[in-house]
Amino acid sequence: MTEESAHDRPTPGTAMTDGGEQSNGLRSSSELCSDGGEGVVRRDRFSGGPARSFLSSLSADRRIFEADLEVDRAHVLMLAEQGIIEDDIAGRILTALDAIEVDNHDSLPDGEDVHEAIETAVIERVGDDGGKMHTARSRNDEVATCIRYRLREDVLSAVETTLALREALVAVAEANTETIMPGYTHLQPAQPITVAHWACSYEGAVRRDTARLLEAYARINESPLGGAAFAGTTFDIDRERVAELLGFDGVVENSMDASSSRDFLLETTQALSTHATTVSGLAEDVIIFANRGFVDLADDYSSTSSIMPQKKNPDTLELVRAVAGDAAGSVQGLTTTLKGLPRAYNRDLQRATTHAWETVDAVCKASEVAAGAIATAEWDEEALAAEAGAGFSTATGVADLLAANGLPFRTAHELVAIAAERGGDYDAVDAAARDVLGDPLDSVVDPAAVEAALDPVESVASRDSQGGPAPEAVAPQLESARGALSDDEGTLEEASDALETAREALRAEVNGYV
Repeated sequence: MTEESAHDRPTPGTAMTDGGEQSNGLRSSSELCSDGGEGVVRRDRFSGGPARSFLSSLSADRRIFEADLEVDRAHVLMLAEQGIIEDDIAGRILTALDAIEVDNHDSLPDGEDVHEAIETAVIERVGDDGGKMHTARSRNDEVATCIRYRLREDVLSAVETTLALREALVAVAEANTETIMPGYTHLQPAQPITVAHWACSYEGAVRRDTARLLEAYARINESPLGGAAFAGTTFDIDRERVAELLGFDGVVENSMDASSSRDFLLETTQALSTHATTVSGLAEDVIIFANRGFVDLADDYSSTSSIMPQKKNPDTLELVRAVAGDAAGSVQGLTTTLKGLPRAYNRDLQRATTHAWETVDAVCKASEVAAGAIATAEWDEEALAAEAGAGFSTATGVADLLAANGLPFRTAHELVAIAAERGGDYDAVDAAARDVLGDPLDSVVDPAAVEAALDPVESVASRDSQGGPAPEAVAPQLESARGALSDDEGTLEEASDALETAREALRAEVNGYV
């Protein structure tokens, strides 16, 4: 994924200036090599040496091989439609590109990158006229377009995994609206909640992860092609037509911005890292719940020990948890690579894209595994209920009750804190009331109401404020989750269909030439 620089070999059929841009004249390879031998010198000078393999990205470019072919097709079609190259030459180039696709990436000749290798393969099939495919563009805008073309599909795949995870969380919530469980802060028993409330908390976070990815997709889906090296081109090109053929929503307007910017890579990697962080927290919770006997992971998402036969380890979720670190590292690596680069193309950008590819692959898999683990896990309702009130977790409800009956909340807080030290039952609360208030508890509040507040089930039922854990409060959360899930599924389907329609339309246009 290298730029069209002054150090590149001239493409047959294309004249190059010292700055690597194309001139207005289309000169043959023989002409290039006959200018006092300069063409030969330039070819030989930059064609070997120990740094060639270090410079090459051909192997890493396997990921954008098909994208490059599609970009080539769209560009050649536009050149023909604009009368920049002849229709018959366009047809021969397009036919060669089809053959190269059949032969696949492994058949490409050596080159610094996939773009150069494909062009060389076209010239081998078509002759010098094959070099006309590179008219009015640079490898700078070409690679930027190929990255966006492939990345947008990867982002849609990532969106799909977030939707699967949300579906699993909603299903768990719907099945467990009355399944009482302990809630924690600082890993200490805090307040009783329900499994549904816990699951909805993660669904909301993953929903925002989906939104971030969809927003990133919208900014990825713009075509840089036509920006050339960075200063545009003298040819009468139609950038909007190329964008249409490739299914982009529009173009990156400024030619320098189009060829050199990689903020879309950083935004995408950051969004994926944020999702990985969400999923890592989810994995940590389930690991802890499994340790405490609250949930049993399916065997497909567990493993055992090589020496301890009784072990059932949540290994997959531990790896899911670790992916967040990898993703955060990619954000840092990519940010550092992009930081302080002078405007227009720099070879550093060749190293930037790998961070995004590695992150999208790892995070998609982690999200997929997390969804499967959640969907197949079994919750132990008895174990959860038994621990729901542990550590006097209903204390806040008792303090709220006292405050509702006239005590200042801070006084109620002090009273209940003393009761917690004495066991946290009714007698302890009554004794604390006598110490703090100088009166028995029943002088302030109905004893039956206190007993209800001490009960984890009743405690949860009383927390029916918007977004709370009470079943009637969870119901609208689930309705909102289902509605948002349906909307985002529709958005994903619409985007995927648009890309497929563009691919089919491009194929139809190509078939008119081959």
